[in-house]
Amino acid sequence: MVKNYLKIMSLASLIAFGQSAVAQQVHEFNLDTKKVGAPIQSTMYGLFFEDINFGADGGLYAELVKNRSFDFPQNLMGWYTFGKVEVRKDNSPFDRNPNYLILSDPGHAHKRTGIENEGFRGIGFKKDATYRFSVWGKKVSGDGDQKIRVEFINSKNDIIGSQELAINSADWKKYEVVMPAKATEEKGRLRIFFTTGGSIAVDHVSLFPTDTYKGRENGLRKDLAEALADIHPGIFRFPGGCIVEGTDLDTRYDWKKTIGPVENRPVNENRWHYTFPHRFFPDYFQSYGLGFYEYFLLSEDMGAEPLPVLSCGLACQYQNEGEHCHVPVGELDSYVQDALDLIEFANGPVTSAWGKVRADMGHPEPFNLKYIGIGNEQWGKEYSERLEPFVKAIRAKYPAMKIVGSSGPSADGKEFDYLWPEMKRLKVDLVDEHYYKEPDWFLNNAARYDNYDRKGPAVFAGEYASHDHPTGKQNNFLSALSEAAFMTGLERNADIVHMCTYAPLFAHVDGWQWNPDMIWFDNLRMMKTPNYYVQQIYAQNKGTNAMSLVWTADKKAVTGQESLYASAVYDKDTNCYIVKVVNTSDKAKDVKVTLAGAKKNATFTLGDCLKMQNSDMKAINTLDAPMNIVPRKATAAIEGNALVAKTEPQSFNIYKIKL
Repeated sequence: MVKNYLKIMSLASLIAFGQSAVAQQVHEFNLDTKKVGAPIQSTMYGLFFEDINFGADGGLYAELVKNRSFDFPQNLMGWYTFGKVEVRKDNSPFDRNPNYLILSDPGHAHKRTGIENEGFRGIGFKKDATYRFSVWGKKVSGDGDQKIRVEFINSKNDIIGSQELAINSADWKKYEVVMPAKATEEKGRLRIFFTTGGSIAVDHVSLFPTDTYKGRENGLRKDLAEALADIHPGIFRFPGGCIVEGTDLDTRYDWKKTIGPVENRPVNENRWHYTFPHRFFPDYFQSYGLGFYEYFLLSEDMGAEPLPVLSCGLACQYQNEGEHCHVPVGELDSYVQDALDLIEFANGPVTSAWGKVRADMGHPEPFNLKYIGIGNEQWGKEYSERLEPFVKAIRAKYPAMKIVGSSGPSADGKEFDYLWPEMKRLKVDLVDEHYYKEPDWFLNNAARYDNYDRKGPAVFAGEYASHDHPTGKQNNFLSALSEAAFMTGLERNADIVHMCTYAPLFAHVDGWQWNPDMIWFDNLRMMKTPNYYVQQIYAQNKGTNAMSLVWTADKKAVTGQESLYASAVYDKDTNCYIVKVVNTSDKAKDVKVTLAGAKKNATFTLGDCLKMQNSDMKAINTLDAPMNIVPRKATAAIEGNALVAKTEPQSFNIYKIKL
């Protein structure tokens, strides 16, 4: 009996010991401090902007009036009119925006003439905030001053702001007034009453908040621009995306039409307004108020290198088949010249033709452009044979300029396999890769670049996002966590991956065509997604050099074994090692990172540690609950020359180790 009892006790002890051993299993990594790896480019983490989802007009561009110059193809789209209103284009003050309105006395004391603008899914007003209303106008008939009354209207048709303005010249002139809003309203309107007895002409009716980003009058929506700057991006790619190509060549993005006086920048059709019939927005156009000059300014403000992308003479290949849709290879001279002129606009002295244009706009100093993209995600022989004359011309005139080519719209396959050798043959500096894939793809491709050819062009991961299809591609925690895991591979391969940008950037909750997107907004609020915070953590902790971080046992990179992904960098400016660890399992994982090779008297201390964690992989942030998933403080410890931490289930962790 005693023997049996002892056997039972021994068996129980063994079981308990085994359970304890499993529970206390430590996953050990080795960080070799003697081998400082490849430099991490300042451009490593950045931003990609495209005017999709009302990202520019109605979004980042702070203009509140839609179709402000009456030059949409349907001249009064966005406007309601009453009384005697006539669209005219003779004797216009702006040759590239020829339409304007004549407002006249309706001929009865109890009738009124006026116009009302609906904005972009409404106009957002904030109580006590001030707004700059401006209009180009002139007297057409009538004695003395002709007057208009400018009103802010809420969704109940109440007036929440009002100001009278006199039109006192028979010549075209700009008039403006700054007005406060008396109440907050998300979906307001702008109303203009003509209150006198003659007639007036009005054009370029505009309304901006006075509190724009950096206080500029033709400025950006402050909260959205600040969210971009808070990432600390190293590169800023603009203006797209598929809008670079256009649905046809006539509607491609033409940078020369986006500079100069804002009143004379012509309207362009946005190729996204009818691309998806189930997300149809026929009122989606580009005013070009947010143009290349403003993009360069924003790059400068954020401390990011600008990366403009230009048309290569191919209209969108998804929407067009056959050579007749594109510029013949032998007729690309004007397109190539556009690229050369853009470089001069950005970098040329004020004595040059395009440098003078930049200086006249208010920026005599060069923007120091270093990168240029030719084509968006074109493919096939049609692309490479058109790219070639651009490369030759740019190399001849601007040999230091770095040229970005494309690997097509997919991360693999026929077009990808054809284009990479072509990009090597043409000797572009970077190749733009795009991948919109499910979360498992991102998890399974953390080692994607481990065996890439180091002798060819560098990689620009120019558009990527994890698409969780069962949830309708929500910006949920699963998508963000899978991106964080994948990005450990980008960081580990910083010698070949020089840039990466999530896409798309913005989406209006009432006017989107594509999701997921990094930042969602309405007319008054904005929300940063979990994906935003992943990008921000990487960008703010990119370090200066990649470091080797491997499993201690087999010296392999940490690319998903035991549901763990990890990378490390060294930051020479702060003498700090930064370790990023992603745990995708539903169980906590004990991790030990030994800093090998340090001097005997080296002392390591723990710096700031952060984590993103959620037990619900489908959890999201919303406009009403924007702080649901955000980085929070994490705990860890330093034991001698090792970092010891417990990574929570389903978590992204960052640990700083100071030397």
